[in-house]
Amino acid sequence: MRVTERMAQGLDAPICLTWELTYGCNLACVHCLSSSGKRDPRELTTSQLFAVVDELAAMQVFYVNIGGGEPTLRPDFWELLDYCVASKVGVKFSTNGSRITPAIAQRLAATDYVDVQISIDGADAPTNDAIRGPGSFGTATAAMQHLHAAGFKDFKVSVVVTRDNVEQLDDFLALTRRYAAQLRLTRLRPSGRGADVWDALHVTADQQRTLYRWLLDHPDVLTGDSFFHLSALGEPLPGLNLCGAGRVVCLIDPVGDVYACPFVLHEQFKAGNVREPGGFTSVWRESSLFTELRQPDSAGACASCGSYDACRGGCMAAKFFTGLPLDGPDPECVLGHGEAALLRASARPDTGPGHSRRGPILVTLSRRPSAEAVG
Repeated sequence: MRVTERMAQGLDAPICLTWELTYGCNLACVHCLSSSGKRDPRELTTSQLFAVVDELAAMQVFYVNIGGGEPTLRPDFWELLDYCVASKVGVKFSTNGSRITPAIAQRLAATDYVDVQISIDGADAPTNDAIRGPGSFGTATAAMQHLHAAGFKDFKVSVVVTRDNVEQLDDFLALTRRYAAQLRLTRLRPSGRGADVWDALHVTADQQRTLYRWLLDHPDVLTGDSFFHLSALGEPLPGLNLCGAGRVVCLIDPVGDVYACPFVLHEQFKAGNVREPGGFTSVWRESSLFTELRQPDSAGACASCGSYDACRGGCMAAKFFTGLPLDGPDPECVLGHGEAALLRASARPDTGPGHSRRGPILVTLSRRPSAEAVG
């Protein structure tokens, strides 16, 4: 059995678990998939977080991808990071960089099993700050400088590709190399606040072809299988090239709800809660939703397309939040089938009230972590 076929049937434990610790955030990015801004008073407690880590260690989960919101805003973030490391569960955490001081950067550089991902959405301040807020580019690049000065090599710089920044791919690569970092590109999904800007910001058909050729020429750039739908253009991109929702990936949100896909935070794709009997392990291995998702795919409307084996119908999140059937074509289908499907699409689902802050939010480096975080 091929590796991809085994992955499609689901594994005893996720390869990559996305864990959103909080919806609290000091930014208000226009495309935020979780509509972050305010903390939820029902967030998992520190002891509940530790209990989940104990489960992950027992399941032999190699690492977790921690995000939010801005995860470092939780006072117990650094305590959780240390607990994960002590439990031999690696941590990659995504941050806007606002709390990465020189002292924190040195601490991170000296800690095993930890990786850091700094998020930007433009290779210059005007492009980035239009998406992430005034001052956010300077904050992020200062964090990169602190990590670089501390000797932290190969930290990640994560970029959501939009039609406004896709022409900056070479500039993004040069920026990351300046700080001895590694570039990671991800796809814009129409979820959370991203649903409000997807029509204006998702890449055009011509830009998709430019992106595809660029990715083929730069196989060292990470994508996390964000762009497997582009493989219909010819040569497959590196990676599994399949939707891993409920099979090899899932998400735990701040209140402990488990979702099949990190990009589909919707009741229809909620599999359970880590507070329930059996915890996360039971949700992952016994959830009826995950069992259903692990069944063989139906090509649906794509059955007559000769490229289905290459693109596998594209992204579940992109289809769901644009009102397309899950067995239909991706809205950004490179052969144009998505455009026709969008004309026939049903009403787009409600993405929920979100946790957004209203009004402009300025980002500065004046905020400092607690003394415990630096020690």
